[in-house]
Amino acid sequence: VQLQASGGGLVQPGDSLRLSCTVSGMTDSAYVMSWFRQAPGEEREFVAGVRSSGRLADYLDSVKGRFAISKAAADDTVYLQMNSLNPEDTAVYYCAARLGSHIFTLRSKYNYWGQGTLVTVSS
Repeated sequence: VQLQASGGGLVQPGDSLRLSCTVSGMTDSAYVMSWFRQAPGEEREFVAGVRSSGRLADYLDSVKGRFAISKAAADDTVYLQMNSLNPEDTAVYYCAARLGSHIFTLRSKYNYWGQGTLVTVSS
């Protein structure tokens, strides 16, 4: 299983950005794809997750109402739409996947990881 993430960049406070992550080699139809982020000197934290069906999602409290994770059932790509970005959102964002249908927030529950993509929010 491989995950390919893209979409990071440098934006100003209040701007929007959309991250994408495509999974390949996944043979199970039931899996979860999530986004984590890691700021300098901080632990990697769960940001948002969605079932492969796209029908259920979960979010970190601080991004609720600003970020939206989406995935079409027939699509291998998950998107993270990030609006109203602020400097505290600056981090390397990682996509991750795990088999099953439970959206865990613990990084240890995820078997597959993509490379990180850097998001910098600065004026």
